[in-house]
Amino acid sequence: MLQKSPMYAYIPAQDVARARQFYEQKLGFKPTAEVDGGVIYDCAGGTSCFLYPTPNAGTSKASQAFWQVENIESEVADLKARGVVFEDYDMPGKDENGIVNQGGAKAAWFTDTEGNIMAVIQGV
Repeated sequence: MLQKSPMYAYIPAQDVARARQFYEQKLGFKPTAEVDGGVIYDCAGGTSCFLYPTPNAGTSKASQAFWQVENIESEVADLKARGVVFEDYDMPGKDENGIVNQGGAKAAWFTDTEGNIMAVIQGV
């Protein structure tokens, strides 16, 4: 039943103002609404994410969210040009740009200002 419903991501932030600068200036997000000290950003396909205040931001060692992109090399280059720093994981299939090609997908990871791990992924 739930698979037929839209799914939305929560992005925790210890400092919402700092996180907003990252998401809006580096990633180019446009806020849709402000709710209870947080901010909603609409994404493609009718999806959204909610950046919200919490002292628990950055505590997960796994990816919080990922964006499915059509050309990961172009997306990574654009984000790097905006000042986004990508993680350098020691993984098989990694190219000179830090993009890992493994398991039917290419992926690259970055950390936001709050310590949350995010990813861009392209199916191959």
